[in-house]
Amino acid sequence: MRPALSEPAVKQLYDRDFLEWTRSNAALLRAGCFGQADMEHIAEEIEDMGKSQQRALENRLSVLLAHLLKWKYQPQRRGRSWEATMELQRLKVAKLLRKMPSLRHYLAEAVTDAYPEARVMAARETRLEKGGFPESCPFTLDQILDPGFLPAPGADPAADQLPDR
Repeated sequence: MRPALSEPAVKQLYDRDFLEWTRSNAALLRAGCFGQADMEHIAEEIEDMGKSQQRALENRLSVLLAHLLKWKYQPQRRGRSWEATMELQRLKVAKLLRKMPSLRHYLAEAVTDAYPEARVMAARETRLEKGGFPESCPFTLDQILDPGFLPAPGADPAADQLPDR
């Protein structure tokens, strides 16, 4: 059992020793001592946990989109590692969406937010000019998430079709 800390002491821990702050506040909440808990920072941390899941989705999408761009615009370099990366990122995105269904509402925005980073990554990794990639994402959400979708080479977005099923 932890020694009881006063409310100001618990709040001061937030900046001095975050780990101890988490432990102390968890103990206070479990004991029903809500008045002593640092509710302001607890609420902030809970919100930040949600934001971190949004960032995780954006990061997965950035990597996936970069590989889709590389696949489309550098067909001569296509390989199994690119395919494996796309498959893995799609699985991880699907897992995030399965575990946190409310992220689906954020998906279109996440693609929009992730695409500029994907474009930079693709340009850097292919050594192609960033301007050679479209300004906005050339893939639909269905294409991005579809495990069977691989973009056709070239700059013609109409050439990219989902496979018939």
